[in-house]
Amino acid sequence: MRIRSVGFRLAVPIAAIGLILSGCSANNGHGGDIAIGSNNQINAHDPSELRDGGNLRLQISAMPEIFNPLHVDSDADAGEVVSWTLPSTFRSDAAGKLTVDNNFYTDIELTGTNPQVVTYTINPKAVWSDGTPITWEDLASQAHAQSGRDPNYQIAATSGFDRVAKVERGVDDRQAVVTFNKHYAEWQGLFGLLLPKVATATPQAFDDFYRNGMPLSAGPFMVTNIDRAQNRITLGRNPQWWGNTPKLDTVTYSVLDIPARIAAVQNNEIDSVDISGIAEVTTARNTPGVQVLRTPLPRFSHFTFNGAPGSILEDPALRRAIAKGIDRQAIASATLLGVVDDPKPLNNHIYMEGQKGYQDNSGVIAYNPEQAARELDELGWKLNGDVREKDGRKLILRDVMYQQDLWVQIAKIAQQNLAAIGVKLEIETYPGQGLFTDIIDPGNFDIAQFSWVGSVLPLAALPQIYAYDPEAPLSNKGRIGSPELNALIEQTISELDPKKAIELANQADRMIFEEVHSIPITQSPGAVAQRNEVANWGAFGLASPDYTTVGFLK
Repeated sequence: MRIRSVGFRLAVPIAAIGLILSGCSANNGHGGDIAIGSNNQINAHDPSELRDGGNLRLQISAMPEIFNPLHVDSDADAGEVVSWTLPSTFRSDAAGKLTVDNNFYTDIELTGTNPQVVTYTINPKAVWSDGTPITWEDLASQAHAQSGRDPNYQIAATSGFDRVAKVERGVDDRQAVVTFNKHYAEWQGLFGLLLPKVATATPQAFDDFYRNGMPLSAGPFMVTNIDRAQNRITLGRNPQWWGNTPKLDTVTYSVLDIPARIAAVQNNEIDSVDISGIAEVTTARNTPGVQVLRTPLPRFSHFTFNGAPGSILEDPALRRAIAKGIDRQAIASATLLGVVDDPKPLNNHIYMEGQKGYQDNSGVIAYNPEQAARELDELGWKLNGDVREKDGRKLILRDVMYQQDLWVQIAKIAQQNLAAIGVKLEIETYPGQGLFTDIIDPGNFDIAQFSWVGSVLPLAALPQIYAYDPEAPLSNKGRIGSPELNALIEQTISELDPKKAIELANQADRMIFEEVHSIPITQSPGAVAQRNEVANWGAFGLASPDYTTVGFLK
């Protein structure tokens, strides 16, 4: 998934694991592991080497529930589609370095620290697809919608807008001056994707304006057709676009189940797909006209626990005991062995391995089945046959996930691990459509497996996913948190000194492990099967795509 917003995380049902990770050329065999942010593979070519026109055929796992990327119902499929069509603030290179996206802003500058002030100067050419100018009022309206002050806005995350005191007109309508009432460490993440004020003016507009389509946009492309019968979305060039003319005429997203995606590339029905597992990688490598591109991603798979009041896993001590019964190294080895040099689990919720700030904070849930069994005994969960029981309730957990072989493989390893300590894990698989809105978001699970798509600004995930307010859970799917963690998160995202912010973030991560909010599984090595003629697209890693230069070689 190529999400260009730098401000928050999106949930994805697909498993981004079991992929080849290599620093060698795309068609070679397995090579040495590379760290996130070191390079990327997108079959880079100068635009002069590309032909004008063409249709890029891509895949998503489900038709988006909504095309508003800021809404709680949004997911990575929606983010993938709309990223071609909406304004962004910053661009990121392969190393994660940010620069202002001059298509939309001529300057974005931190102009004060006491109070903190950020000034956005909008490109005077920037207009919405109906021809109306992009102005400070669009930023002001979005800041209000995302602030969390009106609970009727069903936002995925406040993303720092809860710290914005006011958004004012600058020297003219093309400048917005944002003043904070509290420091915000990752201010560059604000307005990562900008919506028009008509889409954020009221809670109803926020819910409805982009529910079934995108009537207004401002990127080089716009949604031109949504065919729900064929499960297909078409993007075309935006006639109001003021920047470089895109090389592509159209982009088509087709909804395909995961097992069908590699066959679609083989049959020349799709041009580029994310792949996972040895079988898909081998198939792609052996398909004429197809190459495998690989770059580590800020994306990771995990187990999320449901700790909501009344749930079987409400007690954090029970969650810790169960976590100690899951062998994450065995999962990493089973899913990655032979495709990376050193398979290992991810041991941090905030930073990916290779990012500055990464350290192993997982000691509190280290695999120890004997200790796990003792703790379950102490908690009153006694063996009754093969399954533990307490007060007449059996320790049976429902593990829900997207219907994909790799997810099931992970679940089966955990199932075997937990059976050894008297915990029964029931595996339930679902299609991508409705997995979050119908199952995970309502809390209809004990454990849920899915992936988070991260960004180059990882601290934004702390208040979005790991802080907890029962009245506004945002993306905290398991309703797990504490006032102490909330306070530490508040301190972390208020710290303008990057070094101190990293130290605080790791303190928060240790607390997240102690609460057993969720258990990271593995980081995505990031592999893509792509037809050879596609250029400036593929395995981006931390980099932002330039949608105007994507195309086909002459």
